[in-house]
Amino acid sequence: MNLRVPVKVVVVGFGMVGSRLVDELLRREPEAFDITVLGSEPYEPYNRVLLSDVVAGRTDVAAITMPLPDGARVSVRRGVVAASIDRGARVVHADDGTVHPYDHVVLATGAAARIPPIPGLRTPDGGLPAGVHALRTLDDAREIVAATVNSPRAVVVGGGVLGLEAAVGLAGRGLNVTLVHHGEGLMERQLVTEAADVVRAGLEAQGVTVRPNSLSSEVLVAGGRAVGIRVRDNGAAAAARASAAPAGAAPRDEVVAARLIVFSVGTIPETGLAAAAGLTTDRGVVVGYDLASPDDPRVHAIGDCAQPPNGSRGLVAEGWDQARRLAEHLVSLVEPVTPVAVLSPVAVVAPVAAAAAAGFTGAAPAGAVAGGVAAGGTGLAGAGLAGTRPLAHLRLPGDGAQPSMAVRLGALLTSGATSSRAQTDQGIDTRGTDVVKVKAGPLSVTTMGVCGPSRPDEPAHRSIRLADPRAGRFIEVVVSDGVLVGATCVGDARVAADLTAAYTRRTPTPLDPAFLLLTPVMAAAAPASSPEHMPEDAVVCRCNGVTKGDIAGACPPGAHSVEDVVRETRATTGCGSCKDAVCGLVDWLRASAEAIPEPA
Repeated sequence: MNLRVPVKVVVVGFGMVGSRLVDELLRREPEAFDITVLGSEPYEPYNRVLLSDVVAGRTDVAAITMPLPDGARVSVRRGVVAASIDRGARVVHADDGTVHPYDHVVLATGAAARIPPIPGLRTPDGGLPAGVHALRTLDDAREIVAATVNSPRAVVVGGGVLGLEAAVGLAGRGLNVTLVHHGEGLMERQLVTEAADVVRAGLEAQGVTVRPNSLSSEVLVAGGRAVGIRVRDNGAAAAARASAAPAGAAPRDEVVAARLIVFSVGTIPETGLAAAAGLTTDRGVVVGYDLASPDDPRVHAIGDCAQPPNGSRGLVAEGWDQARRLAEHLVSLVEPVTPVAVLSPVAVVAPVAAAAAAGFTGAAPAGAVAGGVAAGGTGLAGAGLAGTRPLAHLRLPGDGAQPSMAVRLGALLTSGATSSRAQTDQGIDTRGTDVVKVKAGPLSVTTMGVCGPSRPDEPAHRSIRLADPRAGRFIEVVVSDGVLVGATCVGDARVAADLTAAYTRRTPTPLDPAFLLLTPVMAAAAPASSPEHMPEDAVVCRCNGVTKGDIAGACPPGAHSVEDVVRETRATTGCGSCKDAVCGLVDWLRASAEAIPEPA
């Protein structure tokens, strides 16, 4: 008989993080959970990171869709919005009238694009005028692409990562693009002023006009359609311009004509559902290191809507890491069960309870469970199970797995405890989830770890910088205790790749960290001329940590296709920059298999 009752999990949100959680659960225990997914968008899950590639015309909409979960116990309800959570009854009410019971509910509702409250930006019904868009959803990307047909000029408001990518993408389509940014430097969270200046020069070389220190004061609308945006100086820039201008001169206030205006000024986490359920919210849904709400251990939040103790950077790798950790936690609460013959409760619980009462924490003592009840000599061996491995649901601590249900019940009965202890908060190492790579055409911009103007001033940090603005290059590395803890690299994709590998792998740095700033003139080893010479642990997809060996293992004979590799390894589903490498590796594996003669 099978003693396991599936755990009911309701996932609210079917974006990149919500769908990844479902996949993580299915890869670990496909029969342990009854999963219901409520997704507000009517589409299959898609790679939101590649929306800027869709705008640029580098990627088709069909190419960014992600696989649907494949499991008999998974129910995906697309176009259905979670209306409320009744924590007392442990049910989620949806806007279509359906009710979904849960043992655990996971909020992966993401974040909405922030739209600033400036005149002309809202229509009477609360919508946006024609020609004004955010870039957050698949519909946004489609509408922006359609608008480029009849819009020779475009304005992008916001000089963060997405704003840069949108501006370069629109310029690549032949539009005259102006990038309006409120701060002195672009990407001010990641880049110091000198690096931002190099990025600005790189954008202008691609035809983008950059307007720093500028605020959008009004969207000009005619006939219900945007025709331009009014721009004025921001703060210190306005004061400096006023001091240098003749007496009585008016501050700069000009109009930039455009029929396409894209706002990329940040996001607002979707916290309304959690707040209405009585959960603590701040900027996001407050959770502990275990990703559970402090108000209810059965409610979790991951991705852009979550606010963990160490903060959130809004990066997909961070959300995927949270999905992995939460899946591991939920699986740890479930006992894998092997069908067994019915045994006497005394034969199982008595020795386990005795072991628990004795404070047992190591290997199983002789005669207890593994060999039967010592006194009577009747145990699992007597039940005809001699010579087999210990049954999964009878595991004892020290077997390399979670204590079994029988052990926990025995401990509870003997100790008189009635509730389990909450997980202890501990710091989470998020190294590798904070690498930012901007897709800005030929301009390479990569940051990681300790970087930017607001980084902490730690005595143990050693910073080395190479500033070469005339060559369009700026590189800075931060080293501590012999490892790379942060880096900024603009204008050199090869160095950026080396720094990313050193940062994520924690490889020791050279005695003189200045060697990290340049690629070797004479490399110690020639680059691999063929995938055959690549080591098996060479990372091909950094977003998902997929190596050459992983890809080779996902290609059994007769199944050498990129689709198989993507389904098995998730390679190419992150930033997409590894797609050519993965396709080339799969082609090589296919050719290698065809070259091997069939045995006689």
